[in-house]
Amino acid sequence: MAKVDLKAVPYNLTDEDIKWVEETIGSMNLEEKIGQLFVNMGSSRTEEYLTEMVNNYHIGAVRYNPGKAEEVYEQNRILQEKSKIPLLIAANTEAGGNGACTDGTEVGVEVKIAATNDPKWAYEMGRVSGVEASAIGCNWSFAPIVDINYNWRNPIISTRSFSSDPDKVLEMSLAYMKGIQESGIAPAAKHWPGDGIDERDQHLSFSVNSLSTEEWDKTFGKVYKGLIDAGLPSIMAGHIHLPSYERHFNPDVKDEELMPATLSKEITTDLLRGKLGFNGVVVTDASHMLGLTGAMKRSELLPTSIAAGCDLFLFFNDPDEDFGYMMDGYKNGILTDERLEEALTRILGLKAKLGLHKKAKTEILPPKEEALAKIGLPENKALFKEVADRAITLVKDKQDIWPITPEKYKRVLLVDVKGVAGGFGALIGSKEKAVDIMKELLEAQGFDVMVWESTEERIMKLPEEERGAAIANVYAQKRPITELTDNYDLVINIANVNPGTVQRIVWPASKGTPDIPFYVHELPTIFVSVQYPYHLADVPQVKTYINTYDSRKQTLELLVDKLMGKSEFKGESPVDAFCGFIDTRI
Repeated sequence: MAKVDLKAVPYNLTDEDIKWVEETIGSMNLEEKIGQLFVNMGSSRTEEYLTEMVNNYHIGAVRYNPGKAEEVYEQNRILQEKSKIPLLIAANTEAGGNGACTDGTEVGVEVKIAATNDPKWAYEMGRVSGVEASAIGCNWSFAPIVDINYNWRNPIISTRSFSSDPDKVLEMSLAYMKGIQESGIAPAAKHWPGDGIDERDQHLSFSVNSLSTEEWDKTFGKVYKGLIDAGLPSIMAGHIHLPSYERHFNPDVKDEELMPATLSKEITTDLLRGKLGFNGVVVTDASHMLGLTGAMKRSELLPTSIAAGCDLFLFFNDPDEDFGYMMDGYKNGILTDERLEEALTRILGLKAKLGLHKKAKTEILPPKEEALAKIGLPENKALFKEVADRAITLVKDKQDIWPITPEKYKRVLLVDVKGVAGGFGALIGSKEKAVDIMKELLEAQGFDVMVWESTEERIMKLPEEERGAAIANVYAQKRPITELTDNYDLVINIANVNPGTVQRIVWPASKGTPDIPFYVHELPTIFVSVQYPYHLADVPQVKTYINTYDSRKQTLELLVDKLMGKSEFKGESPVDAFCGFIDTRI
C-alpha cells in the first residue's frame, strides 16, 4: 500500500476502518480505480443518467448544480444506492445552504461576514451550510474560500474572500470549518496556493501568485498551515502559478515550464504535502478553466494532475474521452501505480472518515421528511438580516448630511451605475435591479424618487432612423447645473456591477450627465456599491461611500434604516476599500 498514514490527522481511522480502505482498493479492477479519481458534474437528475455514471465510469465523487432540496435529495439517494462504493457528494456552500439547494439559506458572502468583525458569523455560515447540505445527502463542501484579497482589481474573489488580512482570513475560515464539520461534512479550503495577487481570473486566463517564498509563508502559507494544523480534511487546488516555490524546489525550471498548482509537483507535492505536512485529499478546481486547459493538451493534463499530487479530478469534458485519457496516462507511465494507490487511499480514507462505509446504502441519507424539515428554518433565515445589519459599512463620510429624511431631502434622484454588460456574473446575478428596490423602499418612507434614465437608454427607445442623429448629438446632452439643483435635494448612485473579466464601473460617453457623479459639490451625493467593495477607486470625488456587499431586498431595507438614522452603521471594512489611493480618502 501507498504510504499514507490513515491513523493520523485528518483521517484518524481505526484499524477496522483502514482494513475497509485496503480491502476495497484490493477488490477493484483497473477501470474502477481510474473511475474513483473523477468528480462528475452531472447534466441530469434522472435515475437512468445517474445509474449510468456510477456503473459505466465508477466515479468517486459528484459536485452537482443546486436545485430544489427535494430534487437534490432524490438525486443523492439514487447515487448512493446505485454506487458500488459510497460517493463523496460536494456542494459549493460558500455563503450558506443556498449553495447546496436553491431553497437553502444564505447567511452572507465572505467579505460581508468578515465586515461584522466577529467570527461567530463565519461559524454560523458554516453551521447552516452543514445542517442544510447534510440533510439532502451532501458530505463534502468546496468551502471555505481562504484566498487573501490583496489586489482590489481582482473580480473573481472581490466578495468571495474574507479579507486582505491573513489573520482575519484564518480566524474566519477556522470558524466556518468548525461550523460545517458539526454536521459531518468535510470542508475543502480553496484555492490553493492562493488567489488575490493577480487581477486575472483563472476561469478565463492564466493566474499567478507572484509572492516570494518569504512573503507567501507569512500570508497564504500562514493561513493554510493554520487550517492544516486544525485538521483540515481536504483542499481544492486552483489553476494558479506560484513561481517562487516552483523555482525553490526546482532551480532549473525554465519560465515556459512553470505550471499551475494543479499540474505542479513542486507546489502540490513538495510544498503542500512536504513542507506544510498536509495529509488530506486534494481535488483540482474545474477542469474546463483556461488556467488549466491553456497549459497542455487535455490528454496529458488529466494524468499529469494526479501525478502532480492531486487525488481527484473535477469534471469530465467528455466522459468517454477523459476516462480514456486518464487510462492512457496510467498505461504510458505518467500516472504510476504508487501514485494511483496513494490517491485511492486518500479518497477512500476520507470516505471512511465520514463513516460512509459503516452505513447501508439505503441509510447514508437521513429520512427524507426529517431531512427536508431542516431546510430554511426561520431561526437560520433570520441570520441573514443580523449579518447584514452588522456588515453594511460606511466607508467614507466627509459631508454633514445625516440623517437622510424626507423633511431634509424630499426629492431624491437615483442613478443606476453600470459595469460591462453581460457575462457570467449577469447570468447568476439578481434579476431585480437594486435601484428599483431602493426606489420602492424610499417612496414607502415618504421620499419623492426619480430614477435617472441614461442618454443611451433614451436613444435606444427612439425609432432606428433617428438614433444616428441622436448619437451624433450625444455631447450636446449637457444641461445647466440648476436643472439638477432646482429639481433634486439628494442624489444616490447605486453601483450593481456583476463580476466578469473586470468588475469596474463603465461610464457612458455622454460625460456631464447624472450617470457620473460630477456634481458632488453641487448636491449632497451618496454612492452605494452593492456588490463590489472597491468602487471608491472609480469615484474618489464622492464624500459619502457605502458598501452593502449584496443587493438583496433585506439588505437594502437595512441600508434605508441606516440612511434615515434609525440604526447605526456597524460594519468594519475587512479589505482596503480605499484601494491604496490617497485621493479616495480625501
